[in-house]
Amino acid sequence: MTVQSPTAAVLIIGDEILSGRTRDSNSGHIAAFLTEIGIDLKEIRVVPDEEARIVAALDALRTSCTYVFTTGGIGPTHDDITADAVARAFGVAIEYHPEAVEILRQHYEKPEELTEARLRMARIPAGATLIDNPVSKAPGFHIGNVFVMAGVPKIMQAMLLNVEKELDGGVPVLSVTVDCPFGEGVIGTALGEVAKAHPAVSIGSYPVLAARAFSTRLVIRSRDGAALEAAKTAVEAMLAGIARDKAGDSTLTDY
Repeated sequence: MTVQSPTAAVLIIGDEILSGRTRDSNSGHIAAFLTEIGIDLKEIRVVPDEEARIVAALDALRTSCTYVFTTGGIGPTHDDITADAVARAFGVAIEYHPEAVEILRQHYEKPEELTEARLRMARIPAGATLIDNPVSKAPGFHIGNVFVMAGVPKIMQAMLLNVEKELDGGVPVLSVTVDCPFGEGVIGTALGEVAKAHPAVSIGSYPVLAARAFSTRLVIRSRDGAALEAAKTAVEAMLAGIARDKAGDSTLTDY
């Protein structure tokens, strides 16, 4: 019986990502984090700072995946509307969370430093629980299967560590890399046969161009260690066979 692994989606929120002004590094960090704990990342979306677009994306992702992780849009400015959008998606009110307000009060030494703008970061959808932020203190939050985190990478990464205890992981995916000296055009057909013969693994093929010659990096992934090793052996045997053929056939090209 095959056990289904938990699934996840990442929703990146922010006009600055779509304009190219800011490069997203959060999705890659979250992907690596989820892989380590056995949760399959199925989708990454990027949406602008538009409430309707955020709500639509949340409604689609939270019904199709076990978990949704959002980053961005929970700061103190007028375009930080993620909390409002999440509240709308879940059909709940948004309110000043007493614990979040107290966290901010303790963080700012002088009462006047807790401005109206900063206090916006304590507005949380009703029924949500806070995600600790050890870096800048303004918390994220968790409601249903959605985890809402900051967009600043250092803060997001700290929040993510505090989220881990809330997640039910699965069996981590194992991987092994085989460096292939040939281009994909040389190995494509044979590699397809290996993949077909080893359905318990996935094999990714990634071209590498160096000194005007193509090679390929083959990444084999599986949750089954024995299946992974068997596929690796088959790939290496395939490459050895191609090397023998290539040595006697000048028509085989690098790519």
